Amino acid sequence: MKTLLLLALITVSEATIGVFVKLTDGRIPIQTLTFYAMACAAAFLFVARTLASGQRPRFPKGNVKDTAIIGVLIAAQGGVFNFAMSLVPIANAVIFWSIAPFFVFIFSALFLGEKAKKSYILIFGIALTGIALANPLGGGYMLGNFVALATGAIYAAMVTYMRYEGKTETGNDIAWSLLVAALVLSPFLLVSGPGEITAMIDYPALGVDLPVLLWALGLGVVSTGFAYFGISIVLKSLNANVYALVDIIVSPVVASTLGFLIFAEVPGQGMIYGGALLLGAGFWLTREMSRGRENQPVPPCHSTPACAV
Repeated sequence: MKTLLLLALITVSEATIGVFVKLTDGRIPIQTLTFYAMACAAAFLFVARTLASGQRPRFPKGNVKDTAIIGVLIAAQGGVFNFAMSLVPIANAVIFWSIAPFFVFIFSALFLGEKAKKSYILIFGIALTGIALANPLGGGYMLGNFVALATGAIYAAMVTYMRYEGKTETGNDIAWSLLVAALVLSPFLLVSGPGEITAMIDYPALGVDLPVLLWALGLGVVSTGFAYFGISIVLKSLNANVYALVDIIVSPVVASTLGFLIFAEVPGQGMIYGGALLLGAGFWLTREMSRGRENQPVPPCHSTPACAV
């Protein structure tokens, strides 16, 4: 029961990415915002794991190259995904990002020699139908939709690399990777500026003014730091592939629901039906690719947007 409760909290925290990005109201340049998020997430993980284990953070001496490369990919993915969130409704971003499992398969087939099964043809057909119904070229959101699709490709590159190296990021290593991501994004403080971090935004419905920096902290601590910390705990008692299968469906649905409740974003009929097909096909493909590897570890960021912060 505790594991299921924590899994539910993780899913909600991952789904808040778009909410926090949009609540900043464009007051912080998107790549600077992503830098703040990565830095806050890294700091949160270092502190949380130190308090939980009673041990100081251990520098991954034997895994420096992998940690650095994954950090660069997280930085690229986070910047691209947050940029997509700033351009399109939350539902669009999470649904089109969900093409990631298909990029994982394509890259794995090209670079790892993983063979396709006959069932994959049907699965790809369902996914293509879903994309056609969701219509990334329509609704005036073409750029943002394609940016979201690109995020899925970047994530797939990271997963393929991790499979190639035969590694999975531990809670300690992912904290260092997030620190690398923050360092990679740090030049945007000069290029784009720090943003209006001291600005206050009025919320008439709540009757309060809240600082923009609050949402940047939420993006890093809640959407990323807490998610990774919780995942490292959940995976001690729940098979990683099972967790990935559950989250690949639940997280986008929760994110879309939050977009509707908070920002009154109503997905079009085509987006709803197409998204359902795409998410279902992604679930099916992930399940098929996991067969025979039930006990094989997968990255803690698996197939969710948490890595895309």
